[in-house]
Amino acid sequence: MANSSSVSEFLLLAFADTRELQLLHFGLFLGIYLAALLGNSLILTAVACDHRLHTPMYFFLLNLALLDLGCISTTLPKAMVNALWDTRAISYQGCAAQVFFSVFLVGAEYSLLTIMAYDRYIAICKPLHYGSLVGSRACAQMAAAAWGSAFLNAVLHTATTFSLPLCQGNAVDQFFCEIPQILKLSCSDAYLREVGALVFSVSLVFGCFVFIVVSYVQIFKAVLRMPSEQGRHKAFSTCLPHLAVVSLFISTIMFAHLKPPSISSPSLDLLVAVLYVVVPPTVNPLIYSMRNQDLKDTLKKMLLVVIFT
Repeated sequence: MANSSSVSEFLLLAFADTRELQLLHFGLFLGIYLAALLGNSLILTAVACDHRLHTPMYFFLLNLALLDLGCISTTLPKAMVNALWDTRAISYQGCAAQVFFSVFLVGAEYSLLTIMAYDRYIAICKPLHYGSLVGSRACAQMAAAAWGSAFLNAVLHTATTFSLPLCQGNAVDQFFCEIPQILKLSCSDAYLREVGALVFSVSLVFGCFVFIVVSYVQIFKAVLRMPSEQGRHKAFSTCLPHLAVVSLFISTIMFAHLKPPSISSPSLDLLVAVLYVVVPPTVNPLIYSMRNQDLKDTLKKMLLVVIFT
């Protein structure tokens, strides 16, 4: 039986067995990764350079773009390297780093999406109090709380997971290291410590989910009471992108981790993991730029500057 002290590396799940398909997957993921880098970098540049976008909503959007860049950069480059060089190995330290940054960045993103729901709620339901409740100092404090709490949560889960003795080998049934797959390799009784921490985290996640739902119920009630059609359109244009991002983020993660064991298989787990690790960071910039006129105008100006310089 192997234990954690004797495991120097893990073997990740390969996307394909044949060399041709491995290279195809490498090319596909390289294209997706570059698209995610480009989309999120454009949003970062637009928000940073255009003073009209120096508002709380765009400050949180800037943080979201940073987190999306981190999320996709934590898992996809290693998967591409493994596909290119026809290997499955990841070092013990590299696996621990993947777990830490995945938990940290996904947790911070979920907290940030909850804060963004609060921002939209105050902006639409309590507009007269918006300046006092969501000022620059409050924004910085909320963002710091999201990043800080996610960091502590990631330290807790990573330390707990990698302190467990491993008795089931070192083959991980996923293309990156994640906690549920590492727990499958642990001894039968030892994983209960991490399960307790996971239950606590799931409770917090559920609380944030309830807060987001309640916030949007109140938002839609307020929007539908607006007498002006233009006002309703403007309110929906700021809320619908966030709601779409939240729905995509939550639905893919929930399906990945709450699907019935009876339908679970390595190929399905791989597909679902790609959906929640790769799709949101790639699609989020597109969602926000399509529905947000101010952001579209800034991106068009940036494009014109690039073309004519």
